[in-house]
Amino acid sequence: MSSSPFVPTVDHLTVDSAGLKLAVQVSGPKDAPAIVLVHGYPDNHEVWDGVRQVLGTRFRIVTYDCRGAGRSDAPRGLAAYRIEHFVGDLEAVTSAVIPGRGFHLVGHDWGSIHSWESVTTPRLQGRILSYTSISGPSLDHVSAWSRLPAPQGPTPGQRIGQAFSSWYIFLFHLPLLPELVWLLLTAWMWPWFLRVTEGVTGAPNPTQLRDGIKGIALYRANILPRMLKPRPRPAHAPVQLVVACKDRYVRPAVAQALAVAVPQYQRRELPEAGHWVVRRQPQLVAACIAEFVGQVERSRTAGTSQPVPA
Repeated sequence: MSSSPFVPTVDHLTVDSAGLKLAVQVSGPKDAPAIVLVHGYPDNHEVWDGVRQVLGTRFRIVTYDCRGAGRSDAPRGLAAYRIEHFVGDLEAVTSAVIPGRGFHLVGHDWGSIHSWESVTTPRLQGRILSYTSISGPSLDHVSAWSRLPAPQGPTPGQRIGQAFSSWYIFLFHLPLLPELVWLLLTAWMWPWFLRVTEGVTGAPNPTQLRDGIKGIALYRANILPRMLKPRPRPAHAPVQLVVACKDRYVRPAVAQALAVAVPQYQRRELPEAGHWVVRRQPQLVAACIAEFVGQVERSRTAGTSQPVPA
C-alpha cells in the first residue's frame, strides 16, 4: 500500500505591518528551523503549497500574501509598492510568528526581487540566516551588470534575448491597458495559459483578477528607478541561486548579474525547469531549499560560517 501524501496543518493569521493587514500562513514543528517562502507575481501564497507539503514535517514553514495579493490589504498609490516597503512587511510577519528567531528566506519571481532588498540592507541582518533566490534577480544587480561591457557584462545577443523575454514589462508601464487586459482576458485564461506554456495544473486562484491588476504597481513603482540608479547590493547572508534553465521570462544569462555583485554564492541549475518550477516541480525545489538550509544549519551548529561576501 502506498502511503497518503502528507497534508500539513496550516494556521492562518493576520499580521499588522504599519497599518496594513497581511494574511499569514504557518505550519510545521514549532522548534524546527524556520523557512519563509515569498511568492511572486501574479501569484499569492498558494504557489508554495506543494513545497510546503514536502518540507512541512522537517521545517517551520511561513508564507504570506504580499501587499496587494491574496487576502492581504492592497494599499493605494504606486509609492506603497516600492521595494523597500516589502522589507517592513517581512519584518512584521517574522516578528509576529517567529519572534526573535533567525530564519531562512526563499523568494520566487517578484518575491525574490524584493527579498533581495531584505538580504542586502541592514534592517534584517542577523535574522536572515540564508537566502535562496528563484527566477527573481535584484534590479540593482541587473542594472549594474547591464552597464558593463562583455564579457563581464551581457553580450549583444543576451541583451536582445532578455528584452524579448521582458516584453510584458513595457506593456505594464502603459496606462490602463494592462488592467483592461487582465479584466477582459487574462484572469479567466490564466489557468489555461499556465497549463499550455508551463505544464502547470491546479484549481483556479479565486483572487487571480485582483492579484494580476494590483501587482502591476510593482513594475511601475520599481523598474525604472532601480534600473536608472542602481546601488551596490552586497549580501549579508549566504546566498543560493536556483537557475531555471528553461525560464521564459528570466533568462539564465541574467544569473551573471549576481556573479558580478555577489562573488561568493551557491548556484544550482535545473536544466528542465521553467519559470513556475515552484508549482510544477515542488519536490525538486524543496530539495534545493532543504539541502542549502541544512548546509547552513550544520555550519551554525559547528560554529563555522558560510562564505558571505564582504
